Formats: sequence, C-alpha cells, structure tokens
Amino acid sequence: MAQRGVQLDRETISCSICLDLPKDPVTIPCGHSYCMNCIKGFWDGEDQRKIYSCPQCRLTFTPRPVLMKNTMLATLVEQLKKTGLQAAPAYHCYAGPEDVACDVCTGRKLKALKSCLQCLVSYCEKHLQPHFESSKFKKHKLVDPSDKLQENICSRHDEVMKIFCRTDQQSICYLCSVEEHKGHNTVSAAAERTERQRKIEVSRQNIQQRIQDREKDVKLLQQEVEAVSRSADKAVKDSEKIFTELIRLIQKRSSDVKQQIRSQQETEVSRVKELQEKLEQEITELKRKDTELKQLSHTEDHIQFLHNYLSLSQLSASTDSSSINIRPLSYFEDVTAAVSELRDKLQDILREKWTNISLTGTEMDVLLSEAEPKTRAGFLKYSYNITLDPNTANTYLLLSEGNRKAEQMRQQQSYSRHPDRFTDYPQVLSRESLTGRCYWEVEWRGRVHIAVAYKNISRTRVSYQSAFGLNDKSWMLDCDTKSYTFWFNGISTRVSGPRSSRVGVYLDHRAGILSFYSVSETMTLLHRVQTTFTQPLYAGLRPYNYGVTAELCKLK
Repeated sequence: MAQRGVQLDRETISCSICLDLPKDPVTIPCGHSYCMNCIKGFWDGEDQRKIYSCPQCRLTFTPRPVLMKNTMLATLVEQLKKTGLQAAPAYHCYAGPEDVACDVCTGRKLKALKSCLQCLVSYCEKHLQPHFESSKFKKHKLVDPSDKLQENICSRHDEVMKIFCRTDQQSICYLCSVEEHKGHNTVSAAAERTERQRKIEVSRQNIQQRIQDREKDVKLLQQEVEAVSRSADKAVKDSEKIFTELIRLIQKRSSDVKQQIRSQQETEVSRVKELQEKLEQEITELKRKDTELKQLSHTEDHIQFLHNYLSLSQLSASTDSSSINIRPLSYFEDVTAAVSELRDKLQDILREKWTNISLTGTEMDVLLSEAEPKTRAGFLKYSYNITLDPNTANTYLLLSEGNRKAEQMRQQQSYSRHPDRFTDYPQVLSRESLTGRCYWEVEWRGRVHIAVAYKNISRTRVSYQSAFGLNDKSWMLDCDTKSYTFWFNGISTRVSGPRSSRVGVYLDHRAGILSFYSVSETMTLLHRVQTTFTQPLYAGLRPYNYGVTAELCKLK
C-alpha cells in the first residue's frame, strides 16, 4: 500500500505536458506547474497570437509571464527520486503519444494490449480480462491494438460497418444497406475479404510466374553478352593475323578495324546490359509487390484490408518476353572476310575495297522501348498535331480554332447524322489515330475529362459504356479546379498533384504506357498507366458543364 501511495503522489506532481516528473519545475500565474522546457515550448507555439494560455485550465496571460523556479516542487521531485520508486510497476505501462491507449482507463491511460473488432474498443491488460473470463465475449474478435477502429463506424448512422457494397465499392452498415444502398449488390465484409483474399493468391501466383520468366530472360541475355564477346574476340584475333602479313602497308588500317570492332562490341554489350538492368528492376519490383500483398493478406481487420486492397491489387504490365530475339552467333565474321579479301588483292586495290570493311551488325531486337522523357523539351520531340473529328462530336459541343477547341453549349449544334457521333455525353474524339510515341497538351477551363479511347467505344448510352473512363475501351483523367481523378473501367483513383490549366499527355503505344502531366514551369507526373493497348488510340475531350472549354494546344 505504501508503494501505491508513493506512485499516486508521483502522478499528482507529474508535468501534464510530458507526463513525467518535472525537470526544472516552474509555476505559472494560475498556479499550475510544468517542466521549464515543456511550458516554454508550448508558449513558443503561441508567439504569433501574443496570447499565452495554461495547457490545463486554459487561463490566458498577456504579456508572456516570466517563469520562476518552483523550489518546493523541485525538492519533492528529488525526494521522490530517492525513494527508488520513480518507475511505475509493470502493470502501470502508460500510453505515450505513439501508443494506442486503453479506452476504458480513466485519468492517465495505460497501453492497450488488444483491440476488439466487435466492441470497437481497445483494452489494457486489466480491462481485457473479461474477454478471456466471460463466455459472453467468446465470439469477439481480438486483434493487435489499433487506433483506426473508428474507421469501422459508419459516419452517418454511427453503426459498425459489417457489410460491403459491391455496387459502390465501399463498406457500409446495416442501415445503409436498407436505405441509400437498397437494391445494391451487398455481401458481408468477411465474404468480400474472402473473395479478395482469393484474388491476392492468384496475383501472387502470377507474380511468382513472372519472376521465374524474368529470371530466365536475364539468363538468356547473359548468354547473349558472352556470345557477343566471344565473336568479337575471335574477329580481333583473325584480323590481327591477316594485318600482320601486310606489314607496314596496312598497319594503320589494322588498328582502325580493331578499334571499330571494340567499339561495336561495347555498344552491343551496353545495350544488352541495359535491358538486363530493366528486367532485374522489374524482378525487384515484383518481389516488393509480392511482399506487400502477403502482408495485406495477413491483415486481420477486414475494413483495413479492403481500404488498402485497391491500391495494391493492380499489377504493372509485364515486359514482353517475345521481344527478346537472339540472332545467330555471328557478329563480326564479315570483317574477317573483308580483311582476307584485302590481303589477297594487296595494295593496288586497298583504297577501292576499303569500304567493304565494315561492321555489318545491326541493333538487336532485344531492346525495350525508349525511356519516358524527363523534361518538356524531351516530350516535345514526340509532339503530335491533333484535331477533333466533327463526325464524333456530341451535338451540344461547339468546335472552333480549326477543330482543336471544344465548348459545351446550351443549344444543340446543327451537325448531320453520323454513326460515329456520341449521342448521350458531350464528348469528341480526335480525327487522327495514335500509335507509336505521341505527346500532346490540353488547355482547359472549368471541369474537363481528358481521355484516350479505342475507335470502337460505344457511341450511345449502354450502361454508361459510351462515357470516357467507365469502360475498358477508354482511359480518362477528370480535371477539376480542386482535384484530379483517374478513371478506367468504372474504377476511380484519386490523383494528387499541382493544379495547372494545361495537362500534357504522353503515349507510348508499343510499350503500353499512358502518362498525364501537369504542365507549368516544370513537368509533374499526375498518373501513369502501364497496360497493353490492342488497337490504335484516339484522343478524347469532354467539357463537363455549360461554358466549359478544352483545347488541343499547338506545340512548336
């Protein structure tokens, strides 16, 4: 009991800011005491207002009080330290700022040992005991302490969200399911977790297979490097032997050919090693993705699992192994043949035949697509002059500026009937198809959808299949004055980035890369898609409201 009394005294005189025994204790005008550094730091944060308050009673002072040492409290602290009872018993493991605190404790709270997904409460060791002792808590689910339990509560009905709405792709409570989500496709959160857990396992299997494929590709490329080197070494040896017989007449030419062979060898090896590095990077990324999915699959909290699933479930497109074509093991034999011919015809035909001595090796088809540019100047090398196709424009769109600008109007325009025209949404496609590497910029005002789409996208409303981003035939960036959102196949992804009235779009059709950039003084990547495009693409615009405009910029 004496020990408990000393511990109580220690709690009474603790600094309410750091929750520890006061260091250099001082008393402020309202009578409360703190560590000198704690209250100084607290008041430093109030310097701009020039009004200083007590962290406990909130009494304010002007000007900033002068701090004086509390001699009596300092003496009590020293006496308490001498008792040897400064550290609280193991039972009193108090929660710090970084800990999850027990929701049941009053006063100074202890660290939580477990959180209950049924009660949505975190418990310390003492208050957790009823969950182990009473049969009423037998079915409750205990997990590691979590400070995110409130995310399991419906903000509208203050009920636990135990249902998942597949129609709207969000967690809901029972009341939501019978009100605004009535008639939607709903299942229990546990059932949805089970389904997505299965998909994770399938994704992991795919990742493991891709890792194996990429490792085989890396081994194949290593063999290619060795083959290039062996062929180059042999060509050097043969050439030196032939040029030795010609002595001084072609000694200089021998040195030149040697240099060319080595240069070509370095070029070929460098290209292959560059691809090796890209494939090894892909392997590393796949392993990292596998680890993240594994960790996600072990998450006990269904809601946290579902919150994190979408951002981790999508995989980047795989490097096409079919692009790795190894040519026959012959690279420099043509050099040897040409030098042999030169030796036979001697000096009289040296000048005439010199042009035949050339390195005829071509670039290996094994190389991947060029890297995405880093600067606007780099993107402008792929700038593409795009115009809008009037035959696809919705009748509420007015095209101007040489069919580069689209504005949504209140009155219908007098367009002729055409099977390519969008009938339900104020959209338009470009006249030009997009393949290879292309770059264009869009100047926008209001709210605009900037998209690319296949030509066979629906032109009439069929379950929203004609709207950009709501199907698997179009990719769309929703540009608003407050936010960006990327859409594909009806799934949205919130995008962060600086606001700019101009958006750049970069397409590498062969590599399956589509990137959106905020264009100002610098280029800031907003969102990148890695996929496989199966058809030529067309640029698309949709001014979202009346008076909103979007214009394809002229790029120099």
